[in-house]
Amino acid sequence: MLDIRLFREQPDLVRTALKKRQTSTAVVDQILALDAARRALLQKSEALKAERNRVSKEIGRTKDPDERQRKIEAMRQVREEIAALDEMLREKEAQLHHLLATVPNLPDPAVPEGRDESENVVLRQVGEIPQMDFQPLPHWELGPRLGIMDFERGVKLSGSRFYILKGAGAQLERALIAWMLDLHRRQGYTEIYPPFMVKEAVVFASGQLPKFRDNLYHDAEEDFWWVPTAEVPLTGMHMDEIFDESDLPRYYTAYTPCFRREKMSAGRDVRGIKRGHQFDKVEMYIYTLPDRSQDALQKMLADAEQTLAELGLTYRVVQLCTGDLGFAARITYDLEVWAPGSGEWLEVSSVSNVGDFQARRANIRYRPAGGGKPRFPHTLNGSGLGLPRTMIAVLENYQQPDGSVVVPEVLRPYMGGMEVIRPQEA
Repeated sequence: MLDIRLFREQPDLVRTALKKRQTSTAVVDQILALDAARRALLQKSEALKAERNRVSKEIGRTKDPDERQRKIEAMRQVREEIAALDEMLREKEAQLHHLLATVPNLPDPAVPEGRDESENVVLRQVGEIPQMDFQPLPHWELGPRLGIMDFERGVKLSGSRFYILKGAGAQLERALIAWMLDLHRRQGYTEIYPPFMVKEAVVFASGQLPKFRDNLYHDAEEDFWWVPTAEVPLTGMHMDEIFDESDLPRYYTAYTPCFRREKMSAGRDVRGIKRGHQFDKVEMYIYTLPDRSQDALQKMLADAEQTLAELGLTYRVVQLCTGDLGFAARITYDLEVWAPGSGEWLEVSSVSNVGDFQARRANIRYRPAGGGKPRFPHTLNGSGLGLPRTMIAVLENYQQPDGSVVVPEVLRPYMGGMEVIRPQEA
C-alpha cells in the first residue's frame, strides 16, 4: 500500500507512474477528495471535542444550578454531533483505506517503460538452445508414454486442468522440491513450513486482496483462504511485529501447493501441465533494510539462477516493463527456461522487490539502531522454482531418442539413485 502522503505531496508523480503501468489515474483525484473530506471531518470533530473538554471543566466549577444544567444540555447536543461526525469519519476512513488498497505499487525508475509483456526486455541468455538429432516430444506426450502422467484420471478426480503424477513422475516432483529447499538453505535461507490456508487479513497484507479476489479459493463458512503462493504466509507471519534493526535481513524459503482460479481458454497454454488450478512451488522471501533491498534483489536473482544452472537448463533473464509488472512489485526479473518439446520459453521464476508496499499493508516495522520512530522494511519475493514448469523443462530437455529421460545428476540422490526414467520404471 502506498503512503497517503505521497498522494498529498506528489500527486503528479503518482499519476505519471500509474500511466506507465497502463493504469487509470482517476483514482488519484478520488483519493485526494476522500482524504480532504476525512481531514475536514477530523478537524471539526477535534474542535468539538476540545470545546466539550473546556465546557466540562467549566461545569465542574459552576455554582449556579440553572446555568450548570444549561451547559450540560448544550454538551449533550455536542456529544451527539461528535458521535455523528466520528461515524462519518469512520466511513470516510474505510472508503479511503479501500481505495488506497486498489492502487498498485509504483515502478522503480530502473524499470523500462512498456505497454505489456511484448515490450519486456531480454537481458541475457545462459546456455544454448539444445539441438536434438531427433524430434523432441512435448511433455503431454512424453509423460503418458513413460507412464508417469495420467491426465484422464486427474480429470475424473477433479475436472479439467487436473492430472496425476505417478511412479517416477511423482518421485521427480518430490525430488525437485526437496532439492530446491536444500539448495536455498545452503544459500542462507531458513526453511519454513507454513499453513496452506490463511486468514483474509493475511491475504490482504501480501497484496492479493482486494484485486485478485476472483482468482482465489476460500471457504465460504470459515475465514480460510487457500494460499496462491507461499509469499502470502511468509508476509503474514510477521504482521503487526516490530523488528530490531539487527534482526534484518531475514531470509526464508518455503514449499507450498498453490491454488488459483485459472481463467484458461483454448490454445496451447491449456495442453499438459503448464497451467492448472493447483501446482507446487518453492518460494524465497527476504525482509531487509530499505537501503539494502537492491543488493537483496541481486542475491535472490542469483540464487534463482543457480537453481537452473545446477539443473543444467538453458534459461534467459527477462526484465518486466512497467505495463507487465505485478500489482505489488516495483521491479521484477523473470527467469524463463527453454522447453524443446513444447518449443517455447516457460517462466519458472519471478523475482521482485516490492519495497515497503507489503510491510505497510501488514504493519511490519523495524526500530532503527540509532533510535527514532519505527520504519517499514522492504520485502522481496521470488520463485525458486515454480513447478510444474520446471518439471516440464527437465522432462523435455533430458529426453532421449528411445523415449527415456535422464535424471539430472543433482536429483539422483533424491530419487534413490535412479539415473534414467524408463516406461517400465514408472
